Amino acid sequence: MGMMDIKNIAIIGLGLIGGSLAKAIAEYTDYHIMASNRTRATLLRAIEDGAVHEELTDDNIGQADMVILGLYPEEAVAYMESIGGRLKKGALVIDVSGIKRYICKEMPPIAAKYGFIFVGAHPMAGKEKSGYANSEAALFKGASFIITPIDDSAQEEVDWLREFAARIGFGMHVVCSPAEHDKMIAFTSQLPHVLANAYVQSPQCLKHKGFSAGSYRDVSRVARLNEHLWAELFLQNADALTDELELLIRNITEICDAVKAGDREGLETMLGRGRRVKEELGE
Repeated sequence: MGMMDIKNIAIIGLGLIGGSLAKAIAEYTDYHIMASNRTRATLLRAIEDGAVHEELTDDNIGQADMVILGLYPEEAVAYMESIGGRLKKGALVIDVSGIKRYICKEMPPIAAKYGFIFVGAHPMAGKEKSGYANSEAALFKGASFIITPIDDSAQEEVDWLREFAARIGFGMHVVCSPAEHDKMIAFTSQLPHVLANAYVQSPQCLKHKGFSAGSYRDVSRVARLNEHLWAELFLQNADALTDELELLIRNITEICDAVKAGDREGLETMLGRGRRVKEELGE
């Protein structure tokens, strides 16, 4: 599909990511944006904001050249099952979910049945607060756009998505397999959410004011999550996430044991290992 073939973009779900994509596309490109959202008031607000040009309906969905699924992964699959037959043949469909193996396994048979082209995608951007009210066109400034094609057959679409991502503000893109994506995301995204969530469940947390500065803020920041979404994402990546969790538990236990035993030398060795990793990365 050449770049000129895409005129109408349909966005399903105007949450933080869907809403921010709508705003960024409206601001930085001249595509016609159609959208649907479970709460109608949000859709009307997005139309008022100029982020959406037209409500997406059963009648006009056939005009969409590209569909962006801003839904939870399981919902996204069910949605494509229900509307796939109304889509234009050859339409490009992407999702924006944080775990890729599940959707990249479920979607190809649906794509084959209805004749659309599915490419997995993950805009690596977010905020602690979710929902359209917190969405903004600048959310993706400098962020990474990850593309996880199922195979090599959609090379033209992948190339188009790379350019599209750059135009709406992303600073870089990564193309990788769904499995590679999920393994890395278990470490870079899911593990910090588990850590922050477990950390704030100390009874001390409610009394922290006056005793906390940057360290508390940095570690606790992402504890403010949407538990329905993150529970689904954790379970869809259970193998990779439990590998990372078991390693983290092992490392914390080692430090705990050294502290209990008063083993200063052992403790310094472990802490030095972590410091050196960050130094090597130049962070």
